[in-house]
Amino acid sequence: MLNDPAYVREQYRASNNLTARIALHERFSTAPRDWFDWYFDRLDLPMNARVLEVGCGVGELWKHNRARIPATWQITLTDFSFGMIEQSRAANIATRLAQCDAQNLPFEFECFDAVIANHMLYHVPDIARALAQFKRVLRRGGKFYAATNGATHMREYFQLIAEFRATEPTFPQLTFTLENGAAQLAHAFADVRRFDFDDALSVTETEPLVAYALSGAISKALSERADALRDFIAARIARDGAIRIKKSSGLFVGAQVARRGVERLPHGFSKVT
Repeated sequence: MLNDPAYVREQYRASNNLTARIALHERFSTAPRDWFDWYFDRLDLPMNARVLEVGCGVGELWKHNRARIPATWQITLTDFSFGMIEQSRAANIATRLAQCDAQNLPFEFECFDAVIANHMLYHVPDIARALAQFKRVLRRGGKFYAATNGATHMREYFQLIAEFRATEPTFPQLTFTLENGAAQLAHAFADVRRFDFDDALSVTETEPLVAYALSGAISKALSERADALRDFIAARIARDGAIRIKKSSGLFVGAQVARRGVERLPHGFSKVT
């Protein structure tokens, strides 16, 4: 379901769902360093870098690190969702923006020093095709960065929701994870390395967790019992002091190497603005 284009289109039609999820992680993280700071620290790019982010969402990586971005970088942001592109446009960060499919990028060969794909590859129907596109637009020696989650990410949250619904826990079945991501990336990139981000949530307020729950895949079912969910979460926080949720997130970094053969530029892409 997470890689169903219809689900992705509806889930990210506007920014409110994504914003609710980001807010929970930003407010209740126990990590000594913020995720976006930690991520930016790992960008090893030339001073005149041309950077592409695919699936940029609301551009949070760049908004968070605005003061750290070299003036000489050229940043191109793309997303499947027009709503996300408009949110990123309003932030006035990118040199260019484009609404496009990760499986059909509207860019020439070897035109970027880095391609970034954060928490989005598990939304792509054909990951191998997307990786081929990322590889195509990367210059020799360029870097590919892909963030994702592990199989145990936020299990306590899903167990909590299952307890509320009196059902067996249902965990997301991601097609690109910390556990299987390196093997998939090795088909397209060299020297693939994995960096884990040590973090957890300690949620001490009811409303942010309710908003998070109502932003997800089963939001319709939960919204019908929103008041009961709110009472359930409030009671658990009152009893335990906080709801503690372990996270499993990280980053893969791969390198571009010389390609063999010639690949054709795809057709049917959206115009770059």
